[in-house]
Formats: sequence, C-alpha cells, structure tokens
Amino acid sequence: MSDEHEPALSLALQRSLGDRGYEKRKNAALEVEAIMKSLRESGDTAKVKRIIEMLARDFTASVNPNHRKGGLIGLAATTIGLTDGVADHLPELLPPVLHCFDDPEHRVRYYACEALYNITKAARGHILPFFNQIFSGLCKLFSDVDMDVKNGANLLDGVVKDVVTESPSFDVDNFVPLLHKYIRKSNPFIRQLLVGWISVLNSVPDINLLDWLPEFLEGLIEMLGDGNRNIRNDAHNALMTFLDAIKARADTAEDQDLGPMVDILVKECSASNKLIRHTALSWLREFIKIGRHQLRNYHAHMLGATLNCVSDPEPDIRQLATVTNQELLELVKSTGLDQVGGVLKVLKENLVSSDVATRIVSLKWIRMLLGGAANVNVHLDALLPVLLGALKDSSDDVVLLDLEVLAKISSAEAEFHRVLTSVVDLFGKEPRLLEGRGSVIIRRFCVMLDSKSIYLLLATVLQQHRDLEFVSLLIHTLNLILLTAHELQDLRDILKRSFQPNATAEVRNVFDQLFRCWSHNPVATLSLCFLAQAYDLAFELVKRFAKVDITVGFLMQADKLVQLLESPIFVPLRLQLLETDHPQYPSLVKALYGLLMLLPQSTAFRTLGSRLEVVGGLHQHLGYHNANSKKKKDSGSAGDFEDLLYVFDETQSVHSSAR
Repeated sequence: MSDEHEPALSLALQRSLGDRGYEKRKNAALEVEAIMKSLRESGDTAKVKRIIEMLARDFTASVNPNHRKGGLIGLAATTIGLTDGVADHLPELLPPVLHCFDDPEHRVRYYACEALYNITKAARGHILPFFNQIFSGLCKLFSDVDMDVKNGANLLDGVVKDVVTESPSFDVDNFVPLLHKYIRKSNPFIRQLLVGWISVLNSVPDINLLDWLPEFLEGLIEMLGDGNRNIRNDAHNALMTFLDAIKARADTAEDQDLGPMVDILVKECSASNKLIRHTALSWLREFIKIGRHQLRNYHAHMLGATLNCVSDPEPDIRQLATVTNQELLELVKSTGLDQVGGVLKVLKENLVSSDVATRIVSLKWIRMLLGGAANVNVHLDALLPVLLGALKDSSDDVVLLDLEVLAKISSAEAEFHRVLTSVVDLFGKEPRLLEGRGSVIIRRFCVMLDSKSIYLLLATVLQQHRDLEFVSLLIHTLNLILLTAHELQDLRDILKRSFQPNATAEVRNVFDQLFRCWSHNPVATLSLCFLAQAYDLAFELVKRFAKVDITVGFLMQADKLVQLLESPIFVPLRLQLLETDHPQYPSLVKALYGLLMLLPQSTAFRTLGSRLEVVGGLHQHLGYHNANSKKKKDSGSAGDFEDLLYVFDETQSVHSSAR
C-alpha cells in the first residue's frame, strides 16, 4: 500500500484517541506529538497536513463526543509537536478548533479552548491574520455557562493579549468593526472581555485607538449601566483615559473630529441610567471647552441634550446641565451660529416642556439670539405663536421673561405692530388671560418699550377690531393701567399737557387718538378727559350719557372711577375744585355732579357727594356765582370738540346697533 493510501494515523492510535477514557486519549495524544516532531524533523509537511485533515474530519466533526475530544487533544498535540512550524498549518488547524466552541458538550468546548491556547502559544504573532475569528470565539467562550470553559477562556484571553501587545503588526482597522458589533451586546461576560481589550489596546503605544473611538463609544458608555460593579468601574476608567487623551490632543492643537462623538453623547444624555446621563453630559461640557469653532454644526444637538438635562430628576445632573448650558451659550455668542433654524426648532420644542427651568433657559437662549448677529427674524412666523402661548404659562417667571423676549422682537419697527396685534388677538381669544395677566403684560411692555407708542398702536388696532364687547373690555383694562401704573407716568404727563396753551400738535394728537379709541367705553373716555383736564369736554360727554345704555358694567366702572378720583393721580383735579375763577371750573363741577347723578345711592355716590358738598360749602363761604359761565372760554365751547364728540356719538351708536 502506498503512503497516500495508508491511514494518516494507525487504526490503533485512532481507537485510542476516540476512547472514552481520558488516560487513553492522553497517551494517544503523546504519540501524535511524537509523530509530529518526527515529521517536522523530516520535513514531511504533506503527511502533517493529512493528519490534521483527518483529525478535523474524522474526529472533531464526529457525532461521537469522545471522538471530538480526542480530535481536539490530537490537534493540541500536533501544535506542540510542530512547535514553530505550526504557523504553516494554521489554516487547517484553526477552523475545526473554532467550530467546537459551539459544541453542545461542555468538555468538548473546554478541550477546544485548551487546543486554541496551545496553538496561540506556539504560533504567537502568526495567529494575527486569524485574530477576528479567534476573538469571536473568545466572545462565545466568555459567555459560556460552564465555569471550566470560562476559566479556560480567561487563560486563552491572556495569551492572546500577550501576543497582540508584543506584535507591531496588529491590524486595528480590521478589528474595530468586530468590536463595534460586539460592544452592543448586553452579556456582562462579553462586556468584561471587551472593556478589557479596549483598555489593553489603548495602552499599546503603536495602536492609536482614539481615532476609532466613535465606533465603540456608545457601547462603552452604556456599560456604565451594567449591573456588575467591576464592569462599570472598568468602563468608567477607560472613558476617563480616552477623555484625557482627547483633551491632551486639544492642548497640542492637533486636529480631531469630535462631531461623530457629539451625536452619541447627545443620545446618551437621554438614557434611563443616571450615571450614563451624567457621564455623557460631562463629556459634552468638555467638548464645548475644547471644540470651539469645529462644533458649529452641532450646536442644535448639544443644546437639545443640555435642555433635556436641565429638568433631570437628579440634582447633580441638573446642576451640571445649568453650567454646561451657560458655557454653550457663551460659546455660541463668541463663535456665532450657523444653524439658527435648527437651534430655534429645539428651543420651540422646549418652550412647551413640563419643566419650568427648561422653559426659562429656552427663553434666555432666544433672548440672546435676538440680541446677537443671528438672523432670527426670518423664523418669527414659526416662533411667535409659541412665544405668545408662553404668556399663558403657569409660572410668573416664565411670563416675565417671555415678555422680555417679545419686547426685544418688538424693538424692531417692522415687528412692533405685528407683536402687539398678536397680543391683542390673544387677549380676544383668551379672556382669562386678559383678566388675570392683561395688566402685567401691558405694564411690562410699557417698561421695556415706549408707553406712548404702545398705547397709540393699541388704540389703532382696537379701532379696527370687530368684537366691540372685547374692545370695550380691553379699553377698560388699558384705562386702569393708564390711571394707576407708575410705568405710565410719562404718558400721563403728556396727556395733562394736551390742553395747555403751549401744547404742541403732537401732544394734542396723543389725546385725540386715545379719545377716538376710548369712545368704545364711555366711563374710560370720561376718565381720560378728567386726566387731561379737558373738563368742558368731560361735561359734554356726561350730558351724552343720557343716551348711553346704562348697564351693570357701566355702573361698576363708574363706581371704580369715583374711587380713582380719590387717588393721588387725581389730586390736581380735586385741587382745581378750589379754583372757582378757572374758565373750566363750572364744567368740572357740572361733570362731577353729572357723574353723581348717574350713580345709584351707593358708597361711591356718598363719597363723591361728600366731596361736592365741601365744594358747595366753599361756594357759600365765598359768595360764588357763575359769572364765568356767560363768558367765552378758551377751551369751553362744545364746538371746540365737535370732531371728538362726533366720534363718540358714532361709536356709541355702533355699540347700540350691535346689542
């Protein structure tokens, strides 16, 4: 029989290799080792190959578990016998061994692990072309349920690491995709293997794992949520090492692309695990410090993550988010903003957040953007409705900041009319808002903008409004603000000069415009005349009240006016009741008596009546008689106010028709 037809191993040796007894298999393996040494010395590589193929085909692939064990022991012995010559036969040796990692018998898996350990020790750096297959095998062994297999896997892992760290030719580019695949596994034993390898590879001077960090950063961060404390600690240490390396590279002004990692960190800022959220946000904060201009395309994403953490249930994360948000805001202020639309989209979404702090921070961002170079105005169509909606917010702090933002928008002449018109429309749709916050909203606008301009524009807008009942109600609110709010002192001063001899046409025009609008509310119109000291006009108005529908609302407003007449605002009017020689004195007294006649006998009636009784006593004491009433007064004839009275009459006529 020729050599090629002879069995690669004797039948007796084959029977011993497949025996159920461990000692027989072990002795057979020693024979195989001796044969391999002899073949190596003689250079008979063909027969070596035949023996390996036979062990793989007839033993490791057998249905008999004892044969599979024998085949693996035989392959291990082959490796030992070949020593340094094993490198030439790795393509034949490794596949059957790796295949047995999936064997249902735990002892077979253990022997496969032992065989690969021997192959690795013998072949050393020659196994590197097969590293990915070996690493995949390690992942299977580390997740094995059998402790002997796990222990064997740990030994194998150690020798493979030794080989990789001592070799200058490890192909990290080829390994990273495999790392990316397995880093997503949640098996704690695989995670332990992976974080160990990441740390080892990162410690090798010739391997620059930092460039590949985006490929496995997400999985490494998610290990912080593992139930195993050792895995969490190892992952944390690895992350800190990488972050230190990133900062060190930034100090040397070396270019590095942080963008791909930003997206990962943004996602992890919403993780359910608080340590993951805290770590991701900490990294974002460091990136803000070192990234500067290169992060311009990621501002929107980073802002979204930061705002999400501002409302985090964990106090330390909220505190970190507050600091991070401020640093990001300062960064955008200094470097500019390329993604105005993207940032505003994030801010709009967070303006309706359930958390007050998030809404406040969002408004501060919008305020900053409005004050900077960013072109926000082109996005106002989408932004303004959200800002108007924030006026209904349950938090006063949010409303006040929102008003500041709206005022900033209104400071642009092109947007002034638009914003105030929108506010008026909102009041019309939300009566409770007008009742509860109308005064605050108007007063804040008057503080931050020009009160005269605001009132004149509101007067113009209201005159065009179709809902007459709403117009009258809003004028009542505006009038109370005008008469009581210290923020409107400048406007009151202008109105008080309206009928003085030296009053300019511009000053008189302010009164005229307000009067035309105020005519929708008779009591408000009368109080406007009292404020402007237009007493002749006031008396003419009172006479026309006979034609006005005297409702409960009218009487309530008249009652309020009497209370206001007793306030500091109307001290000049009360003192003018002493000036019996003043041309408008008779009109002032008759206007007040007219108001008194309109009131039911209530507290207001008695208050005003008492005031007028004092004036009557003054008349008796001075022997006053109405001589001036027959004289032509500079501002006293009804003709002087014909246009205004016509407007009042027509306006009230419209109201009457609408009832």
